Amino acid sequence: MRYRKLGKCGAKVSVISLGSWLTIGGTVETKKSRDIIKLAFESGINFFDTADVYNYGMAEIALGKSLKEFRRQNLFIASKCFGKMSDDPNDKGLSRKHIFESVHKSLKNLKTDYIDLYQCHRYDPDTTLEETCRAFNTLIEHGKILYWGVSEWTKDEIKNALGICEKLNLHKPVSNQPQYNLFSRAIETNGVLEICREQGIGLVVWSPLAQGVLTGKYNRKKIESDSRLKDKKNNAFVKSFAKEENLNKVGELIKISEKTGITVSNLALAWCLRDEIVSSAITSATKESQLKENIKASETELPEEILIDIEKIFKPAK
Repeated sequence: MRYRKLGKCGAKVSVISLGSWLTIGGTVETKKSRDIIKLAFESGINFFDTADVYNYGMAEIALGKSLKEFRRQNLFIASKCFGKMSDDPNDKGLSRKHIFESVHKSLKNLKTDYIDLYQCHRYDPDTTLEETCRAFNTLIEHGKILYWGVSEWTKDEIKNALGICEKLNLHKPVSNQPQYNLFSRAIETNGVLEICREQGIGLVVWSPLAQGVLTGKYNRKKIESDSRLKDKKNNAFVKSFAKEENLNKVGELIKISEKTGITVSNLALAWCLRDEIVSSAITSATKESQLKENIKASETELPEEILIDIEKIFKPAK
């Protein structure tokens, strides 16, 4: 397993991390979740990502039960707040009140005294940015969290937060969690990648395999019965990627895989990790075999000629 610094901060995270959206505490039963988490840890993964809104706290609870078996100092635990957690008008957003109450719930769920990385799951237009920045700074000063980051913020939102923190001498966000994969490359053109590179903000990208579409499994004639595409409750994101045009591109990626001997998923993950600004690619797994395959990407470095071939297939239209 390779490790990279999370932006400019001193902490290092595994380049392949394990997320828990829709899986741990959700579609994956308890024992299987524990086995997957144990395998991840024993394979060198130290970065485990979750959020309070994932199955309304159940993902955090399931993750906390499994991670308590390991030494806390060997783990880098990340969670998030913002999403609506109840009908209470204050139980959402990034107000000081909601941030403080959310972090204490997450600490209890995760069975830990501190969270390594606490993230703003989205931007909150109803709360002043100064209030949000001050709240995260206070949590760091109180030792509840070590670092803070953002997710799916625009270039200007990130820039404004950095400006406020600079002006008020507050702890700055060290990470950004955008969606990034061969199909979803908006950060390359909307300024987000640019400002993160300029300011030393580490990217921890989600959905690097486009909900499994970039594994090639949806190009097979027979789709497995436990595939997320057949899960009517949770298949919206998969369906958004599993379009004919995209599957045709994956078909071309399969040809590169057959020629190089590198699996399709490893090609896609290694492509995400080709740039050092990406600190980690957040993967998920419902089976140990999937996790083992994802972990192989941590040691896969793609030669320039393969990157060029991939770019010819997936280069976004101008």
